[in-house]
Amino acid sequence: MIKLRKPIEFQWDKGNSDKNWTKHKVSNKECEEAFFDNNRKIFKDKLHSGKEERYRIVGKTKKKRLLFIVFTIRRKKIMIISARNINKKEEYLYEKTT
Repeated sequence: MIKLRKPIEFQWDKGNSDKNWTKHKVSNKECEEAFFDNNRKIFKDKLHSGKEERYRIVGKTKKKRLLFIVFTIRRKKIMIISARNINKKEEYLYEKTT
């Protein structure tokens, strides 16, 4: 598991600012909230890391929505690649470890 440096900063650009809302109805604000969940779990995404390291986070938003997010870190800022609701298997892992 990895630790994020503080303060946590996010990078949103034209390529990633609305796609999670369009595909999965997850707003940028909700994505960011998952990173502040004290019980969040962050793992390296070894399968999809290529030219840059990718990570996965499972975290809960203020509305208790559990999200699965793939992200990378560019210039010390978090860039969200994708975000969606977690599935049953991922929910079990989150609940089991918290």
